[in-house]
Amino acid sequence: MRTLISTAFISLDGVVEAPGGEPGYRNSGWTFKEVEFVPETFEIKEREQQESTAILMGRVSYESFSPVWPDMDEFAGYKIMPKYVVSTTLTEDKLVPNWGETTVLRSLDEVAALKETEGGPIIVHGSASLNQGLSDAGLIDRYHLLVFPLLLGAGKRLFSSTDKDTQKLQLIEHEVYSNGLQKQVFDVVR
Repeated sequence: MRTLISTAFISLDGVVEAPGGEPGYRNSGWTFKEVEFVPETFEIKEREQQESTAILMGRVSYESFSPVWPDMDEFAGYKIMPKYVVSTTLTEDKLVPNWGETTVLRSLDEVAALKETEGGPIIVHGSASLNQGLSDAGLIDRYHLLVFPLLLGAGKRLFSSTDKDTQKLQLIEHEVYSNGLQKQVFDVVR
């Protein structure tokens, strides 16, 4: 079984919406505006590209990333990786041609089937709504969180508010950086 890893820039109050400056959001670009840049903070992002074998995202994140990431040197490792987009509305003709193999999945059942295939870890980028659904369905195996010392108050949250049983997490890696960011890596305990 493949490991499904959710990776996120997250505020202390759980907001993950528009960290990179996506237009139209109240706190857009909060990862760059409010916290001093410290290069070692982002070591985990480089590691994710080296260790992952596929990317999973929702339609909104795909539509945000696909016009930009294929040509960015920082994300060159992702260009050749298979990409999976979970969407009930995205059609094949809307996929960008310069970002490698991309498959549209129509349900969380298809994500569960993907996890059963041969291969290495699958990384989930962005995709707040998808993350909530994956978590509620018990499909996420690990979280890579870069926690920013900010309270944003408004915006999409990483974790759903669904009334469900407690989910225990085991901290397997952590670090605090000089700019106040915290790296927290958790395995989901089953």
